Amino acid sequence: PLLGHSDFGDEGAANHTRFCGEYGERGIQLFVYGRSAFDSRMNGPKQFPARQTIEASQSVARHHQLDPECTVFAQQNPLVIDAGVFHNDVISVGNQSVFFLHEKAFVSQNEILNELNEKMSRTSLKYSGVQKELTFLQVSSEQVSLEDAVRSYLFNSQLIQTPEKPGMTLVAPWECQEVVSVKNYLEHLLQDSSSRVNGLEYLDLRQSMRNGGGPACLRLRVVLTENEIQHCNSGVFLTQELYIKMNHWVTKHYRDRLNGEDLVDPQLFAETRIALDELTQILKLGSIYSFQ
Repeated sequence: PLLGHSDFGDEGAANHTRFCGEYGERGIQLFVYGRSAFDSRMNGPKQFPARQTIEASQSVARHHQLDPECTVFAQQNPLVIDAGVFHNDVISVGNQSVFFLHEKAFVSQNEILNELNEKMSRTSLKYSGVQKELTFLQVSSEQVSLEDAVRSYLFNSQLIQTPEKPGMTLVAPWECQEVVSVKNYLEHLLQDSSSRVNGLEYLDLRQSMRNGGGPACLRLRVVLTENEIQHCNSGVFLTQELYIKMNHWVTKHYRDRLNGEDLVDPQLFAETRIALDELTQILKLGSIYSFQ
């Protein structure tokens, strides 16, 4: 874990993307940051705070012993942060070797994309023997304005590979249908055979969106081999039985509303401990909290 200090502010998978040919192959890691804790010369946003520091991203890469030749650090455009893009997953999304992003996503964007492509080419050639390049689906402001991109949560979508058909499917928020420029762009994207996106699914995620969520809240992906899966705690893999238990757990323990004064209620503290204790039993995690 990083130090519990704002200088190492880290938002996890919301500011990280992994590119690769196939999921099991060596990939390229993209870390996106908004500010530097120690370099005052770096321009940052004026209206909203940048949550991710480059020092946090560098620390994560260092602790995971990532190869610098497979790692890229990119500064998020301060203008898009001030436009409401609090995470990189609101302005870009990647899957395998496809990167879907707005043209204003990063500082020095052309240089960042060139670095990603060069490292992808070298890494794929070195480890798989086949040189592979990234496909950039870069949306211009003329196609979709920054305001429309944020309002629709276009880039908060998920790009997924489905076994039923080749190409990728974009899982987008329902709001993308309601913003004309975004809807028109997505229809054009589906007709472009070079985009590698041949499927589009809209989901109604309004409740999640209103609480700061969206499709990208499920974006963290951990690639595991069959052998690695066998060594994981089987209790955490979602099954129909576990789904029913988790729904019951939420209904039983979650308050249907929470006010500011509830946060000083000792009963809420006790309820939380009871809920967490039951959750660790459902997931077969054992005693992982100090109060257990």
